[in-house]
Amino acid sequence: MKNITGILVFIIVTTIVATGCKNNATKKETQTDKTDSVAVFILQKGTLNKEISFPGELIPIERAEIFAKVSGYVSSIKVDIGDVVKKGQVIAILDAPEMIASYSQVNSDMQAAKSKYIGSLDAYNRITNAAKVEGTIASGELERIKSQMIADSASLEAAKSKLKAYAQLKDYLVIRAPFSGEVTQRNIDPGTLVGTINAKPMLIIENNSTLRLRLAVPEAYTSANSNISSVHFTVDAYPGVLYDAKLSRKAGALNLVNRTETWEFIYPNKDKQLKSGMFANATLKFSRPTTTFIVPASAVMTNLERRFVIRLKNGRTEWVDVRNGIVADNKTEIFGSLSEEDTLLERGTDEIKQDKKFIPKFQSK
Repeated sequence: MKNITGILVFIIVTTIVATGCKNNATKKETQTDKTDSVAVFILQKGTLNKEISFPGELIPIERAEIFAKVSGYVSSIKVDIGDVVKKGQVIAILDAPEMIASYSQVNSDMQAAKSKYIGSLDAYNRITNAAKVEGTIASGELERIKSQMIADSASLEAAKSKLKAYAQLKDYLVIRAPFSGEVTQRNIDPGTLVGTINAKPMLIIENNSTLRLRLAVPEAYTSANSNISSVHFTVDAYPGVLYDAKLSRKAGALNLVNRTETWEFIYPNKDKQLKSGMFANATLKFSRPTTTFIVPASAVMTNLERRFVIRLKNGRTEWVDVRNGIVADNKTEIFGSLSEEDTLLERGTDEIKQDKKFIPKFQSK
């Protein structure tokens, strides 16, 4: 029995010692593996090229909404939608009887002022000639006649100016085309009352012999180098047909609403195949004139507060704010307080806090 008891005691002691050693080994192993590893890469500069398709709109080279300068009724309309007009061509005539009557009255006033001035001038000339003989005409009378002539002259000039103004208003009753083009909209008929209070234009004339293709280019691409002076575009009305337009001008400023710059291309629409108002799809090729930092798209993290990448410096993490540039093929161009040879995490996430210790793990290429 003593031997059996001794054997049992030995087994129990051995088990306790083995368990303690195992726990110590596990604890040491846990302490050793406490610093995690993370996939990283070395930041390098490069060039990123990208083709981007932009939606655009075709607008006429010239477009005018025709309103009446004076109030009146449409006496006759000479054109309709689809009609081709020449510059200066009469397109509508208005009738305003009150204006015609006013013009006649002002014309009569001008004729009366003219007659009065002629009489004053004749009297002044006769008095002046008579005054050459000393003592014939009193000096006060000569001055009075002269003042009357000057006043009548001023009245005549005022009447002429008023008549000229009414004549101009009378000319507004005849509506002429401001340029050669095509009537695309008509909102009046004979007898319609028109004037400055009308919300809709009487007619709309467009010159579609040349079209403008306007593209809204995002801010990130405005400083990129577009190596083309022309662009190919398509329209839904003619699928599969490519049209070519030449770069004409850039706005030079951003639209503060959508942060884009307007680029305008000119398309000579000689056969009038394309229509103003059509939507177009144009493709532009962008590249930077200098090298920039290129990183995997997964390295850039964006949350509600900031956009950043995570840099590993001296084995500890730090967030670096960046701005995005061109994005293509799961790679993105970034700008920020970074340097070449910086070590960045391949996958950015806000779950990795700043000043956390990691062991860098470089991925094999």
